[in-house]
Parts: sequence; C-alpha cells; structure tokens
Amino acid sequence: MKRLLVCAGTALLAGCLMGPDYRRPPVDPPATYQYAAKDAADTADTRWWKQFRDPVLDQLIIEGLAHNSNIAIAAANVEQAAALLTQSRSPLFPQLGYAATGERQRSLEPAFAALLRNYPNPSTAYEAALSASWEIDLWGRIRRQSEAALANLLATDEARRGVILSLVASVANSYLQLRGLDAQLQVARKTLSTYGESVRLFELQFKYGQVSKMNVVQAQSQYESAAAQIPLLESQIAQNQNVLAVLIGRDPGPIARGKSVDELALPPVPAGLPSALLEQRPDLLQAEQALVAANAQIGAARALYFPAISLTGAFGGASSELSNLFKGSARVWNYSGSLVGPIFTFGAVSGQVAQAEAGQKAALLNYQLAIRNAFADVDNALVANQKLQEQLAAQQRLVVALTEYARLARLQYDGGYTGYSTVLQAEQTLFPAELNLASLRASLFASAVNIYKAMGGGWVNEADKLSGGGPSAAPQMLPPLF
Repeated sequence: MKRLLVCAGTALLAGCLMGPDYRRPPVDPPATYQYAAKDAADTADTRWWKQFRDPVLDQLIIEGLAHNSNIAIAAANVEQAAALLTQSRSPLFPQLGYAATGERQRSLEPAFAALLRNYPNPSTAYEAALSASWEIDLWGRIRRQSEAALANLLATDEARRGVILSLVASVANSYLQLRGLDAQLQVARKTLSTYGESVRLFELQFKYGQVSKMNVVQAQSQYESAAAQIPLLESQIAQNQNVLAVLIGRDPGPIARGKSVDELALPPVPAGLPSALLEQRPDLLQAEQALVAANAQIGAARALYFPAISLTGAFGGASSELSNLFKGSARVWNYSGSLVGPIFTFGAVSGQVAQAEAGQKAALLNYQLAIRNAFADVDNALVANQKLQEQLAAQQRLVVALTEYARLARLQYDGGYTGYSTVLQAEQTLFPAELNLASLRASLFASAVNIYKAMGGGWVNEADKLSGGGPSAAPQMLPPLF
C-alpha cells in the first residue's frame, strides 16, 4: 500500500516502474588462465591477422567483411530490432490521428416524419475530426517494454559482432588449412616423382637382369601408394577453396595464394585477464542483454495488476453540406478519460508474471553458462597452442631422423649390404611423417587464430569498421526517448 501511495504521488513527474531494476549478477572469474603463455603480447585489440604477414590473407578478410552474406543478414536483423524499439517507445507519447466520413442514406418514412416539415429523407452527413489519445504510463509497463526492446536491440547488435568475429576466424582458418593442404600436395607430388624415378631405374635393371621382378613390384606399389594420396588432397583443396569463396562472398572457384605455410609468421599469444572476457566477447555481451530484456519483462508483466489510465479527445466539424463542414457552427468536440483495471483474471496476469520470472531465471542460467564456456574456450585454445608447438617440434625432429634413415638405407642398398625392403620401409615411414608435419604447421597457425577468437577483444571493432559498421552502430540507430 505504501508503494502504491508513493507511486501515485510522483505519477505526474516520472511514474513508477514495476519489477526489479537490472544489476549484473556477481561473477567470480579466475585470476589467470590455466594455460596462460609466459610471453604473451598486448595484441588483443589489433588487426591480428596482419601478423601472419601475408597480404593475400589480409585481402581475403577485407573482402569477406565487405561481402559476406551472414554479416548482411545480421545487419538487417539489427535494423529490424531498431524498428521494434521505435515501435515499443511510441505509446509513451500522445497518439494523433484524423478521420473523415461522408454518408448519404434514406430511411423508411416514420409516422412522426409526416408531422415535421422539411424532414430530410434521404439525408446527407459529413464529418471530419482530429483525434488524440494517450495512455499515461503510471506503472512503467510501456517503459519496461521499451527497456526490453532496447536490450534486444543491443543483443542483436552483439550477435552481429559475433558473426564478424566468427567470419574473420573462419576465413583465416580456411586459408591456413588450404595452405596446409597445398604443402601436403607438394610433398606428395615430390615423393611421387622420386618414387617414379625408382620405378624407372628398377625396370631398366630388371630388363638387364640386375634385379628381380619383386624389386620392380615393390617400387611400383610404393609409387601407387603415393599416387593415391594426390587425388584425395586435390579433392580436399577444391572443397576448401569453395568454402572459402562462399565465406568471402564469391561464387565457388579458385582462391589466390600468398605465402606458403613455411613462410608464414606465427602471431604472438595475446595477453588478457579472464575478467576482460565479460567486456570483450560478443556472445557474453549478447547473453547479458538477453538477461536485461528478460528482467524488464517482469516489470511489464507486474504492471498489468494495476489500472491503465488513458485520455482521449477529438475536435472537428460535422455538417449536412460539405461546404459548411469547417464553418464555426459545425464544430464538434469531445474529450474523455478512462481507467481500466483487473479484478478477477483467474491467472491471466499472474501467469504472465510467472512466465516472465521463469524467463529471467533461464536467461540468468544461460548467461552464467556462457561465461563458464568462455573461460573454457580460452583455456582450450591456449593449451592447444602450447601442445601443438611441442608436437610440431617433435614431428620436425622425427622427419629429420627419418630422412637420414632413408638416406642411409638407400646407401646400404646401393652398396649391397641390405635388401630393398629396408629402403621401402624407411621411405614409406618418411612419407606420412612429412605429410603430418605440413598438417601440424597449419594446425599451429589455426590454434593462434582460435586464441584470438576465444578472447574476443577490441579487434572485433577494427573488423567491424572494415565491414562498414562500427562499434557504435546500434546506439546510432536509437531514436530519442524525449
């Protein structure tokens, strides 16, 4: 009762807002990431893809930001949300309208009409009026709905920024994977050429009786094993090119190449604290705005318990002759006020309140889950990067050892100290190791991309500028409240 009196006393100034005001839920982030790098650099807010030092990759990302269809769709969704915000705010202001009617009718001759002189039958009537109506938002229902619409707009804009984040990472990862496949194809073709030379030599030696047919067949089997890898790699390259072409807004087709996977520079691990994720990652900001919207809906639902107060009025003219419609004697006007409120709704209002409260609870749990997943994403990306560096170093040592093993096996075979099976075994072990090395190099670069994606950061704003948006795209769409 006391709250009702306070609200009534201040209604002419600002009115009351039903429901709880939003406060960010307490979050207890870890002090550091579990697998934080010791040599991390402050590069989270830069255009990190330039650190690969490949102009072709830079151009592909710029092209993707300018022409990707998902970004255009996300931008249209923001425009739609902005229009809904304008729509939700409009009832806060008086609504003005107009109406005009013209009518001519003939009625049955009533008995009393015969007693009246000049009784018009048929009759003509014209009327034109301006109307105004205004619902006084005493309990804040409209303002809470506008608050929810604003939060939905901001959430939609964060979803758009999330699309930008994912696009940049996807373009970079696809290009790096493509360069890794190119490196594997180069290894396969080089190995196939080497094996082909071995087959040619063994066929000549067999022709002159220097080796047995078994040696020729072994060399041929080795050659065909390498040859089988080439169509597979070429198919993967073609499919990867098509994926990348669609990402950057092109029709499927070939993609230009820049530096090889061996020539690319590895970006440093970006520095950052776990708490910074709450302000950097678009998905977390989107989840929080969804929580803000759900919180505001509670107030909008609770306001339905209280009466709605509306003022209406009209001013115009009415006449039986169109020429006299706007003359002084034809003026008509009216004004009225209404107060409508619930008494017994049998759960209609309480059900809406319960629904809004449950929605807020679900949004809160989703926000908390998104935060935990974000921390896990960063830690996963960091540990993947660390372990891939270790794995790549081990694989490089393995390839060096296997290369030496194959060289020595060939020397012993040429000197007659061992059979060709030893050479075959050494080279068959070296070939997949070289393919795996090229793949690991590409995976290491991709892990760096995933770290920047997981951490978010100001670089999303930099990418947003390249897409034609900007960090303040949504606020610029907001109509003034007063």
